[in-house]
Amino acid sequence: MKLLLIDSSTVSLCLNLFDWAKFRTAKGGLRIHTVWDDTLGLPDYINITDAKVHDSKGLISQIFPKGTILVEDRAYFDFELFKSGNDAKNIFVTRLKSNILYESVEELELPDDRDQNVLKDELIKFTSKDAKKSGIEDAIFRLVTVYKEDENKVIHLITNKIDWQAITVADLYKKRWDIEIFFNLMKQNLQIKTFVGTSENAVKSQIFVSLIVYLLLETFVLTVKILQLKSVSYVHYENIFMFVLPIGIL
Repeated sequence: MKLLLIDSSTVSLCLNLFDWAKFRTAKGGLRIHTVWDDTLGLPDYINITDAKVHDSKGLISQIFPKGTILVEDRAYFDFELFKSGNDAKNIFVTRLKSNILYESVEELELPDDRDQNVLKDELIKFTSKDAKKSGIEDAIFRLVTVYKEDENKVIHLITNKIDWQAITVADLYKKRWDIEIFFNLMKQNLQIKTFVGTSENAVKSQIFVSLIVYLLLETFVLTVKILQLKSVSYVHYENIFMFVLPIGIL
């Protein structure tokens, strides 16, 4: 099964210089919507939009091949997405929004000797008008309540995969940290905060060029790791580096 992490990151822009990127009253910005391939450790798809575009609307398509696992934040909690994901046989793990109406169908037993961070595990149905409107009122979902010790808070996770262990759901949601690391790297090390042009095309072009450089460098690192496993000499590494680096600079 392919594991994809879905999230977005906002790049703030000064409205005085980037008047086309109005986000709020006195703030401008762009949103970088990203699908991260957790197996490859690389972006699978990126779409750049105005910051006003909501996360759940930022991808051209959120339908993926059958069996794909999607890990998303609660910004992607959307009954229409749940319906289309179920129809496509996609598996998702996301955060439950507050004030969502549901009924508990069955509370599942928790193990006594492990996974103490899992507080509750149950099967539920959504009962709100929006759930009924989207046609998922009869679908069964898994609701796993987890204590996050690092943040000292309780979170509620939703998945349509009802036969996993509860800890599997919790561990998958932790994987979201990988895409957060990517966003931090992108902004700090690829000059995403400083732009050489002020037009929409110039800003988006610089972001995409930065991402291309990042992908080239990551490809180089992965290639070296593979060659190390095959015991290829250092001379060959140097040849690869001399090939990749000029392309990355361009």
